[in-house]
Amino acid sequence: MGIVIGLDVGGSTTKIVGIQEGAIIGHEIVKATDPVTSAFGALGKFIDNHHLHISDISKLMITGVGASFPTGDLLGIRTVRVQEFLATGLGGLRLSGLDHAVVVSMGTGTAFVEANKDKVRHIIGSGVGGGTVLGLSSSLLNVRDFDVLTELASEGNLGKVDLTIADISKIEIPGLPMSTTASNFGKMSDDVTRSDLALGIFNLVFQSIGTMTVLAARNVGLADAVFTGQMTRVSRCKDLFAIFSDLYRVNFIVPDYSEFATAIGAALFTE
Repeated sequence: MGIVIGLDVGGSTTKIVGIQEGAIIGHEIVKATDPVTSAFGALGKFIDNHHLHISDISKLMITGVGASFPTGDLLGIRTVRVQEFLATGLGGLRLSGLDHAVVVSMGTGTAFVEANKDKVRHIIGSGVGGGTVLGLSSSLLNVRDFDVLTELASEGNLGKVDLTIADISKIEIPGLPMSTTASNFGKMSDDVTRSDLALGIFNLVFQSIGTMTVLAARNVGLADAVFTGQMTRVSRCKDLFAIFSDLYRVNFIVPDYSEFATAIGAALFTE
């Protein structure tokens, strides 16, 4: 059986996966200055890294905001375009092993979909996402590289940035631990460091997404939420989300290969 390639084409970054007989045989992330260059670069890199011939690939399933820019069949391979929300939902279910869940795609902004085996439905979207992180880090820290910011945040202390219930009350509020955030960036100690600020930025964005996830899950009557996208690469992601999972009794799941979920979903799509 030939290899099916899934391409998730962003504005400048493309995620690519190869699937053969239901198994993932490889994955890559490629950055470029435009979606066309990014898409062709990812496909070429994948073929080269895995010592493939074009004839080894049976079809190419392409999705993402940049999917409309490369036209026709790429490198002569039959190319099918897949709706992005559908690909995200299918990929989230595959990686989590669930049959029905809210799937959250954390990209430049954030999308929330309800996915089951029969259909994928968009619930709501938010402008808060990776673009927010980079915009704030550029303004506050003069840092524009996601990986540099992630490294900075790994040494951060939220206690110097965020105001908690313990900071403003001596009495515990029923159902809310004293460590619960009362105000993001509401404390800002005089000795705050760049690492503290970096972690504060991530926490602000993750908590905003977490709040919307809980509301989205309750809206559709589900208790499982699967997180996908490059934001899941942040080392503190699971820790920050675990607080919401415990507090609101919604299962926050960050599966392996989560940043490739949309590309995987595209590859799994059956015409």
